[in-house]
Amino acid sequence: MLPALFVTRFAPSPTGRLHRGHALSALTAWQAARRAGGRFLLRIEDIDAQRCRPAFETAMLEDLAWLGLDWETPVRRQSEHLDDYALALDRLRRRGVLYRCFRTRREILEDIGRAPHGAAPVLPSRPSPEEEALGLAEGRPFAWRLSVQDAGLALGGFEGLAFLETGSGPDGEWGLQTFRPSLGGDVILARKDLGVSYHLAVVVDDAAQGVTHVIRGQDLFAATHTQRLLQAVLNLPTPVYGHHPLLLRADGKRFAKRDSAETLDDIRRRGVTAAALRAELGF
Repeated sequence: MLPALFVTRFAPSPTGRLHRGHALSALTAWQAARRAGGRFLLRIEDIDAQRCRPAFETAMLEDLAWLGLDWETPVRRQSEHLDDYALALDRLRRRGVLYRCFRTRREILEDIGRAPHGAAPVLPSRPSPEEEALGLAEGRPFAWRLSVQDAGLALGGFEGLAFLETGSGPDGEWGLQTFRPSLGGDVILARKDLGVSYHLAVVVDDAAQGVTHVIRGQDLFAATHTQRLLQAVLNLPTPVYGHHPLLLRADGKRFAKRDSAETLDDIRRRGVTAAALRAELGF
């Protein structure tokens, strides 16, 4: 059997209830798969054990089914594939593109705040061998960061590193997008309390699931550059990307769980039908 030419996914994190913004993204990907005669996958991104809850996952499945979506089973859960991410992290270490960062989030934010107005802030950099040895000897916690510079050296440069944007980036980006190192920087890929970061897990998952098209909000456009670099270093396939505009609230802010945005469950309890909500969102 030949592989499907169009495979996309919706990948929420069970850290709260879904809201209109999630519904827009899920419906956009689901409709694209149906129109292309392709496959629609659901993935649960639950690597953050401190914030993810089984009850939220159950509620997500109920909300998506209420919207009228269907998806292939079994559903991939990141918490069941931690060994896959550990192997990928080890490959990156062996390629020499990771470094230990002993600086805390607070220290980094303080340095950024001290940067003169208009000047580029001092961002994390690879510690010297002496600093690294001292940090390890003192037992200080550290995070594994991706070195964009060393990744470029491992690849022989960034020439030819690109991805296809079929939607619209936040500044109207469309078509072939060349890799921009400044959009990602030396991101954290793993730390003791999390194990592995979103960036690494998502490229491993997309490759494992044969995802050919990633459809998601414009807030993740910059992340695509980091993920494209990881795909190159890990020799993973690169999907076609399509970013869509974010759904904004009346005050101009995007819908977010942390802002207690009205949830799909709230909407349903108000008596709004799934058909009415789909129509409101343009479906």
